[in-house]
Amino acid sequence: MLSSVRAASSLLVRRSGVMRPSLIRPFSGDSHDDFGAVKKEAPEGKDAVHAMIQQHVTENRIMLYMKGSPSAPQCGFSAKVIGILKGHDIPFSSVNVLEYAEIREGIKTFSDWPTIPQLYVDGEFVGGCDIVTQMEEEGELGELLKE
Repeated sequence: MLSSVRAASSLLVRRSGVMRPSLIRPFSGDSHDDFGAVKKEAPEGKDAVHAMIQQHVTENRIMLYMKGSPSAPQCGFSAKVIGILKGHDIPFSSVNVLEYAEIREGIKTFSDWPTIPQLYVDGEFVGGCDIVTQMEEEGELGELLKE
C-alpha cells in the first residue's frame, strides 16, 4: 500500500516557485505543471489518504491544500493565502482539493480543521486563511517561513 501511496502522491503535488533560477522547480513535459493534465486517482480509504497527506507535509517544507492552483485559485480564501505566500518570495507546494474528493475530505479529518485552504510548514499544521492572515499581519508568518 505504501508504494501505491508514494506513486499517487507524487502525481498530486504541484510545486510553485518564485521566478529566480535558484528556486525554480523542474517541470515534467514541455509545459508548466499548472497547465498539465493532473487528474489522477488518490488512494481510497481514510488510512491511505492520511498516509498520502502525511507524506506530502513531510516531504514538502511548505505545503498548501487549496481550491484551484497557485496560478488560478478557485476561491477567495485560497487566493488570499496564495497572495500571502507569494509575497514572501518562497517556493511552496500545493494540492488542488477540487480535483480529489478523497483528499478534500481527508485533509479535514487529518488536521481536524473543517475548512480549506490549509497551510502546513515543516510538517506542522499552521491553519486556514484566517489564521494565516492574522499571523501575516502580526509578522509571525514571515518568521515561521524563514526558519
